[in-house]
Amino acid sequence: MKWLLMVFYYKLLMRPFLSILVGVKLVNSENLRQSGPVIIVSNHNSHLDTMSLMAALPIKQLIRTHPVAADDYFGNSPFKRFLSRWVINALLIKRNRADGDPSPTDIMINSLDKGHSLILFPEGSRGEPEKLQAFQKGVGAILKRRPNIPYIPIFMRGMGRVLPKGEKLLVPFDSFVSIGPKSFTNQSEVTLIVKEVEEAVRKQSDVLLHLFKH
Repeated sequence: MKWLLMVFYYKLLMRPFLSILVGVKLVNSENLRQSGPVIIVSNHNSHLDTMSLMAALPIKQLIRTHPVAADDYFGNSPFKRFLSRWVINALLIKRNRADGDPSPTDIMINSLDKGHSLILFPEGSRGEPEKLQAFQKGVGAILKRRPNIPYIPIFMRGMGRVLPKGEKLLVPFDSFVSIGPKSFTNQSEVTLIVKEVEEAVRKQSDVLLHLFKH
């Protein structure tokens, strides 16, 4: 039931809406076709970011891919919690956890160990359009403990202009999602892993800049 709802929402509603009405274009979308767990890492400027990434996934990967989101925002009402569970397929993380609660890293690793994939926005919050903020350490902590799991770097351009932070009305604007090839970290320290992943995402920004020049 949940899988059918997600297929209907992302493939029949969101994908045509994003590509035709909003103007979202995918670059190297074949890089999202993966058979095992993977960590999708992207910049973050708009609530459309998650929708665009989920809509770009192959159908068979939808139910096993979870955007990581803050429980105190996306789970703070029955309606939001319903959307998070049944439509967004989010993995909700408590930012203020009680004593004895598992750490966010443990929760995410447990999901990966079950063969599921994650969507992470390491900047933490939505920043200014096309201005990449410093990445937080979470992605580095996960990849340090699970270096056998690849990550896919993604840079999205234009989403922050289509639906800027704090706005509720969409403004049609050509947007691009540049999807890099999967990579395995070759670092062993958290800070170096974070730097590696951040550079990989930044490289996808350069891919888009190169396309615009032509």
